[in-house]
Amino acid sequence: MAKISKKFTVTAQDVATKAGVSRAAVSRTFTNNGSVSKATREKVISAADALGYQVNFLAQGLNRKRSQLIGVVVARLSDPFRSSLLEGLLAEIQRKGYQALVTEVRNPDELEETIRRFTQFQVSGVIVTSGQPPTQLVKDCVQHNIPVVGINRHMDLPDVDFVCSDNETGATLAAEQLIASGCKKFAWLNYAGSTWAGVKRGDSFHRIIMEKHAEDRFALLQIEATQDGYQGGRSAAHEFCRSGASADGVFCANAQLACGFLDGMREHGFHAPKDFHLIGFDDTPLTAQYSYRLTTVSQDIEETAVRAVSCLESRGRDANINQRFEVVPVKLVLRHTSPQIREPR
Repeated sequence: MAKISKKFTVTAQDVATKAGVSRAAVSRTFTNNGSVSKATREKVISAADALGYQVNFLAQGLNRKRSQLIGVVVARLSDPFRSSLLEGLLAEIQRKGYQALVTEVRNPDELEETIRRFTQFQVSGVIVTSGQPPTQLVKDCVQHNIPVVGINRHMDLPDVDFVCSDNETGATLAAEQLIASGCKKFAWLNYAGSTWAGVKRGDSFHRIIMEKHAEDRFALLQIEATQDGYQGGRSAAHEFCRSGASADGVFCANAQLACGFLDGMREHGFHAPKDFHLIGFDDTPLTAQYSYRLTTVSQDIEETAVRAVSCLESRGRDANINQRFEVVPVKLVLRHTSPQIREPR
C-alpha cells in the first residue's frame, strides 16, 4: 500500500521548537517593533523559512482583537489625484507591515455593508480619503473603537485625527504669484458641492485678495461649475465667456477643473498666459504634459501617507490621546500658464 503523507499546518510553536527559542520570541519576531535580539531574530527567521511557516495575521489580529488590515475609504478614483493618493497610501500601509482593505462608499445604502466588513475583519484602523464619504461612517467606526484618520477633510469629532495639505499656504502662493504677474481682476473656480479642502482653498484665496490686498482695490469673481472634473471646468469656461465676464488671474480648486477651464477658454480664442494666468491645485501627471503645462500647487502624497498611518498607530496604542491635526506643506510648481516672473508685465 502506498504511503500517504499527511499535510499539516506549521505553527509558531513548531518554529520555536526548531529555533530553540520560546513561543513568545517567535511572536515578537513577527510583530512590528517587537523586542527581540538580532541573534534570536535570525534563528527564528531561519527556522520559519526551513519549515515554510507563514504568519496568520488575521488570527494574530483576532487574538489581539485587531488584524493587520487597514480599511481605506475612497471616492471617485477617476480623479488622477485621488488615485495617486490611494497608490501612496497602499505603499505606506504595506511598508509598515499592514494590508489594505479598500472600499468606495458611493451612496448611503453601502454604509452598513462597509461598517460590517470593517468590523468583521477587525481592521486596525480606517483612513478616509478626500471626497465626501458619509460622516456617519466615521462615527460608526469610532463607536466600534476603530481608530480613524481623515485626509483633506475635517469633522467635529474629537476622537478622529486629520491629515491635510496646507490649503491656506497653497492659496497664498497662488495669490501672490498672480499678483506678481500683474493681475488685477481675479477669479476663483470651484464646483457645487465642493469638498472641505476645496472650500478652504477658496476662502483663503478670497481673504488674501480682498483683505490682505484691500488697498489695491482688486476685483474677485466667483465661478461655480455645475460639476467637478475636467468637463465641469470646460463648461464653466464656456459659460464664463458667454457671460462677457473677464479675469486676468484664475485660481482653480483642483487640477482637473483647471485643465478643463484652460481648454474651454482656448475654444473661445483665449490662451494662457497671453490673455490670462491660470493656477490649479494638485500636481497630477496630466498637468505637466505639454498641452497643459499648468502652474499648480503640489501636494506631498508620500508625506501625507506617512502621517496618516502614524496617526492610526498612535491612536491604536492609546485611544485617549489628544486629537492630531497634521498640516502637510505644499509648494508652487511654476509652468507655462503662469511662469516665473522675470520682469513686470
